[in-house]
Amino acid sequence: MLITSQIIDFITISLIIFAVFMLWIFWSDVLGAGFEPTSRKIVKNMLEMARVEAGDVVYDLGSGDGRIVIEAARSFNAGAVGIEADPLRFLWSKAKVLLLGLQNQVDIRWGNFFREDISEATVVTLFLSRKANQNLKRKLKVELQPGTRVVTYYWKFNGWKPVQEDLKNHIYLYVVGQTTREYHLKGENTF
Repeated sequence: MLITSQIIDFITISLIIFAVFMLWIFWSDVLGAGFEPTSRKIVKNMLEMARVEAGDVVYDLGSGDGRIVIEAARSFNAGAVGIEADPLRFLWSKAKVLLLGLQNQVDIRWGNFFREDISEATVVTLFLSRKANQNLKRKLKVELQPGTRVVTYYWKFNGWKPVQEDLKNHIYLYVVGQTTREYHLKGENTF
């Protein structure tokens, strides 16, 4: 009887641990997108396509481990804000920022980016899901100033035409208030 009780206790505890682990894995998917780190090459390409420079404020929505905001600060000398809903990834990226001594340039926030004010952004980076991108369209239109660059990885915005595309790497650049023609007439084409 004692062995059977111990086996039942073990199975119960194992199932609870498994359920908590699966909830942690998939809950960020419910909020916007699951965690799939963007390669360092793609991060650099995204920031270069957006022409990030000193004085920019880069917002990464769903910032995960903080790699985009850290790269924006280190390589482009920009200010950066990462917003992450997952508490463990938030803590991990916050610790990375502190260890790298970037706390004066990079702010990591724990929360739902749909509820955060992003109006100070000059650049917004996204690697979410098709659905999350679509749900963000209204927020981006309302909160971002004309000229703000929005660069997405993999998923385009339905109904919006990017001003620049890297089809090989699935990177798409949008500029608030500008058409493709206006963007390229300014002589800002990087390719």
